[in-house]
Amino acid sequence: MATSGGGRYRTAPGIAALVALILVLAFGNPSYARFADQQNGRTVGGYFLQQLAWPRWTFSSSDSVRTLLANDLKALLLVILAAVFASLLVSSQLARERAHVSQFFAGWGSYIFAGAFAGLIAAWLQVHASLFGALMWASGGATYGLFVGWIMGLALFGARR
Repeated sequence: MATSGGGRYRTAPGIAALVALILVLAFGNPSYARFADQQNGRTVGGYFLQQLAWPRWTFSSSDSVRTLLANDLKALLLVILAAVFASLLVSSQLARERAHVSQFFAGWGSYIFAGAFAGLIAAWLQVHASLFGALMWASGGATYGLFVGWIMGLALFGARR
């Protein structure tokens, strides 16, 4: 379940948390989010750039405090849940010592689940929280995981015991 590199041990959940944190910090920050919002979402490149900005976080906003907290919690939950789902899905693949391809898809799937559950949970903090709103946030998280999760899959591709 861990790979050794230079005397260090890397576990699948640790790699997943690190990759998710890097993605959230790099593409969820306010300056990148503004850039992504200016892109044409009707092109492949623009749509992908907008998807990268799904787990937005900010310290100041014109939104309500509850919406601000919900967005920040969504980004934080994505990192935590990526590690949890990687532990559940990838570690089982490592225990069976399967091919690396299954680890790739398990990592990708873990990021889809992490995005969906982060959106579902965080949506309930919004001012006008509803089941429909929670399902929309979960759908956005699953879409984000589908289009960005391959990065997680690549990161977990070579994880070993």
